[in-house]
Amino acid sequence: MTNRKAVKMSIEGRKRVIIENVKPEIDGGQFPIKRIVNDTVKVQADVFSDGHDEVVARLRYRKMSEKRWNEVPMKFLGNDRWEGIFTIKEMTTYVYTIEGWVDRFLTWQKAIQKKHEAGQDLKVEFLVGVSLIKEASKRATGQDAQRLAELGKFIKNENIVQNIAVVLSHELTVLMSTYPERRFSTRYGKELLIAVERSLAGFSSWYEMFPRSASPDTSRFGTLKDCIDFIPELAKMGFDILYLPPLHPIGQKNRKGKNNSQTAGQSAPGSPWAIGAEEGGHMAVLSDLGTVKDVEKLVREAKRHNVEIAIDIAYQCSPDHPYIKDHPDWFIKRPDGTIQYAENPPKKYEDIVPFNFETEEWNSLWNELKKIILFWIGKRIRIFRVDNPHTKPFLFWDWLIGEIKKDYPDTIFLSEAFTRPKVMYRLAKSGFSQSYTYFTWRNTKKELIEYCTALTQSDVCEYFRPNFWPNTPDILPEFLQYGERAGFMIRFILAATLSSNYGIYGPPFELCVDAALSDREEYRNSEKYEVRHWDRHKEGNLVDLISRVNQIRRDNPALHMTGNVKFYDVDNDSILFYVKATDDLSNIVLIVVNLDPYHTQSGWVHVPLKALGLDPAQPYLVYDMLSNDKYIWHGERSYVELNPFAMPAHILRVHRRLKREVDFDYYL
Repeated sequence: MTNRKAVKMSIEGRKRVIIENVKPEIDGGQFPIKRIVNDTVKVQADVFSDGHDEVVARLRYRKMSEKRWNEVPMKFLGNDRWEGIFTIKEMTTYVYTIEGWVDRFLTWQKAIQKKHEAGQDLKVEFLVGVSLIKEASKRATGQDAQRLAELGKFIKNENIVQNIAVVLSHELTVLMSTYPERRFSTRYGKELLIAVERSLAGFSSWYEMFPRSASPDTSRFGTLKDCIDFIPELAKMGFDILYLPPLHPIGQKNRKGKNNSQTAGQSAPGSPWAIGAEEGGHMAVLSDLGTVKDVEKLVREAKRHNVEIAIDIAYQCSPDHPYIKDHPDWFIKRPDGTIQYAENPPKKYEDIVPFNFETEEWNSLWNELKKIILFWIGKRIRIFRVDNPHTKPFLFWDWLIGEIKKDYPDTIFLSEAFTRPKVMYRLAKSGFSQSYTYFTWRNTKKELIEYCTALTQSDVCEYFRPNFWPNTPDILPEFLQYGERAGFMIRFILAATLSSNYGIYGPPFELCVDAALSDREEYRNSEKYEVRHWDRHKEGNLVDLISRVNQIRRDNPALHMTGNVKFYDVDNDSILFYVKATDDLSNIVLIVVNLDPYHTQSGWVHVPLKALGLDPAQPYLVYDMLSNDKYIWHGERSYVELNPFAMPAHILRVHRRLKREVDFDYYL
């Protein structure tokens, strides 16, 4: 045995601290937690030792590209549980771990205090302390080393009262904690990862539209140039992201007609998700829409208005896609020699051919799919909504997203996976920045509370960022089919305030389009299969409400987060009451929503004054940012009444104090 190994074994055998039950830690550290720049990371762990000695724990963190660790002390919470917090400063990968040790000085300090209170002889005990301080002075540097040596000398005199004052002084405690004895410290066996993304991954508003329906002229096909003309209006409404369904050439073979009919007339434009024709595939643009250069122009114009363009990534082909001919091994052939089209029984998608990810040529397939993303990144696009990612292997997404983010860390991926919860969560672990959710079908007070609590009060919140969509081109929920205009208002306000990320399938939502196929949650005359022309200024549209709520979201940092939502009591099951606040309580927002689109509902909300730092003895002002009304509330219970036909919600900003002699406008 070498001397180095012998020394290591000697030290290992004297490590007494145990570190376990670290939170957050995703699947034993297999996957990173997610944060954005300026987010805090709160880490907890059980840190303890044998016996009664004092234990100290520190949270260690660093950027992966650096070797030097930063440290913050961990706070003792009780029952051997410790907590440490630090703030993310850069958009890069971080790592964190925990170190703990038995602190001989703290153990001695507390023991000598008890012995002094018991009147015991402390001569030998003081000598022990002097020895500990002397050791620390050797570890210290500069003036700290000199000061520790001086404090050690003070303890050698015969004045017990003076000695005790020095021993228990704040100065000595701080100096000793700055230069602790860590030779036998225990480090947690894992360095856990943090994937840090830009702010838009954590706070965003999405607007989806079909370019081919963007023409203001009902006699012609919409184009990317029409989308460019729409950008200023979209920016005025307060949206961050304009999301466009696939822009690529559409196959002719098995093309779908109106309402997903298998019989398509000559004028049927087909589904944009049936990608590929003679003019090209995933790296081409449908000529009726424009050119790749027009996409670049759209990206530039959007940027001028602080809007980003997101495009759809659908890894599938039409039967006419060039890949079918050039790479036949990438697809499944049936016994009759035909290529297997997509199915989700009983649904059939004859116009779509899926890739075969079990092909012997999987490596070339993976690299080609990566090439598609890189092509559009080369056109300055950094946001991708991914169609049906749950039908592709998890290992593929682990690899692809990792490869892309290695060189383009500002890339955002939205997972469109309406599937089983564990599958959705695993995709999020693969690196998807945001994820579609079941919000679309959570309508009752109980359903909303249970679902949002599950997303925000468990380990799921560390890696799964929900994006709430009240509708999509594929989904027109029953609540919107039958809830009338008030139903659209309710679902919009819920989506935009419960989640920091939300989106709408734009024109149909703005115009409260509720026409569905019989007994289906699908749009009648769906834009997926035909060109539609929307009069977005039609009476009854929701443009003003949407614009107002987007402005409220931007103005209130409490709404920039999802995990801070807290639900509180209200004595009416048709009213949902929840609160969002910043950590320092500088911004507090109370949201009250009438979930009944047909009737006025009223009740008494229970405001958590203590949790919000409000004085129960003082009145406080709440300002409804939707209506511009102001109310003086007293105590923990306040009355609300909401007429869904006027405005089904309050979004109230709280003002901490109310001076009666000052005009209310002073607080706004």
